[in-house]
Amino acid sequence: MTDAAATAGRTSAQNNTVYAIILAVSFCHLLNDVMQSLLAAIYPMLKSDFGLDFWQIGLLTLAFQVTASLLQPVVGIYTDRRPLPYSLTVGMGCSMVGLMLLAVAHDYWMLVIGACCIGIGSSIFHPESSRVARLASGGRFGLAQSLFQVGGNFGQALGPLLAAFIVVPVGQGSVGWFSVAALLGMVILWQVGNWYAAYRRDAAKRPVAPVSLTLPRRKVVLALVVLTMLTFSKNIYMASISSYYTFYVIERFDVSVQASQYLLFVFLGAAALGTVLGGPIGDRFGAKFVIWFSILGILPFTLALPYMDLFWTVVLSGVIGLVLASAFPAIVVFAQELVPGRVGMIAGIFFGFAFGMGGIAAAVLGVVADAKGIEYVYWICSFLPLLGLLTIFLPSAKQLRAAG
Repeated sequence: MTDAAATAGRTSAQNNTVYAIILAVSFCHLLNDVMQSLLAAIYPMLKSDFGLDFWQIGLLTLAFQVTASLLQPVVGIYTDRRPLPYSLTVGMGCSMVGLMLLAVAHDYWMLVIGACCIGIGSSIFHPESSRVARLASGGRFGLAQSLFQVGGNFGQALGPLLAAFIVVPVGQGSVGWFSVAALLGMVILWQVGNWYAAYRRDAAKRPVAPVSLTLPRRKVVLALVVLTMLTFSKNIYMASISSYYTFYVIERFDVSVQASQYLLFVFLGAAALGTVLGGPIGDRFGAKFVIWFSILGILPFTLALPYMDLFWTVVLSGVIGLVLASAFPAIVVFAQELVPGRVGMIAGIFFGFAFGMGGIAAAVLGVVADAKGIEYVYWICSFLPLLGLLTIFLPSAKQLRAAG
C-alpha cells in the first residue's frame, strides 16, 4: 500500500495525536542534527589544524549538504511508493560512520568523505521521519512538523556548545565519542520503525479515497516555485550564519573561539524556539500568515545587523533566528497540502532543497569571504528577506479549502 493511500485512508482512530512517536523522531532529529552541526562547529579548529582556506570550508559544507540534497528527493519519491519503516535506523548508522571518519581523518579529503557520509544519513532520515511525524499528527500537521523540526534545531544549537566544551579542549578525536548518540538513535528508530510498520498494516485494511491535486496544476506549480524561492532566501541566510558567524564575530569583535561558539548557540537556540512556535501558529492562523511574517518580517533586522556592535549583533541575530526559523514548518505543511499523498516527495524536495541551497551558498559565500572579507558577506545577505514579497503569489487558505 502506498503512502498516498495510507494518508487518504485516515480514520477516526488516527484523530489522536501520537505524541510518543512524534517526540521520538524529534529526539532522533536532535541527535542527527547534533552530529551534523558538529561539522560546522569545529570549522575554526579544522581550519587551523589542516591549514584550510575559506573556500575549502565552504566545500566541506557543500559535500555534506549537496549529498543530502541530491538524495533526499529520490528517497522521498521512492518511499511514497514503497515505504521503508526501518530505513531510519540505516540513515542514523550512515551518520555514525561519518562521525568516526571525521574523528580519525588525517587529510582534507577524508574530512570530505566523512561529511558526505553524514549527508547520506540525513538524506535517508529526513523524508521518512517527516512522514512518520505527519502520520502520527492526528491532523495537527503544523504542530507535528514543528515538534519534529525543533528537535533538529535544538541539535544544531547544541553542536556548537558541545564543540566548545568537548571538541575544542580535547581535540579532533573526541568527535568519535558522539557515535554513542548515534547508537542510541538507532535503537529508538528501530522501535519507531515497528510502530510505522504496524501503522501500515492497519492502514492496508481500511478503505481509501482517491488522492488528487486540490488546485489546477498551473497554480500548484507556481506555488511550489514560490515556496522553493522562499526556502532559497531563508537557507542562504541561515548558511551565512551557521557556517561563518563564528568567523564574523572573531574577526570583527576579537572574541575567542569558545566565545564565538556561545554566540552561535544564541542564534541557533532562538531558531529552535521559533520552530516550536511556527507550527501551532500556522495551525491557528494559516501557513501563509506565518510565511509572510517570518521571512519578510526579519528584513529590518537583517539590514541593521552589519552595522551593530557586539551586544546588538547578539540581540539581532537572536531575533532573526527566532522569526526566520518559524517559516520552514509552515512551508513544508503548505507544500504537502498542495500535493496531497506525496508526503515523502515534498519532504525530500524541501529538506533536500534546504540542504542543497545551504551547501551551494556556503561554498559561494566562502569564495566571496576570501575575496571581499567576511563582513561583506553579511551585508550582501541582509537583502535576501526581500524575496518574502513572493508570498503574495501563494494561494490563500480559502482557495485551498474551496479547491478541496
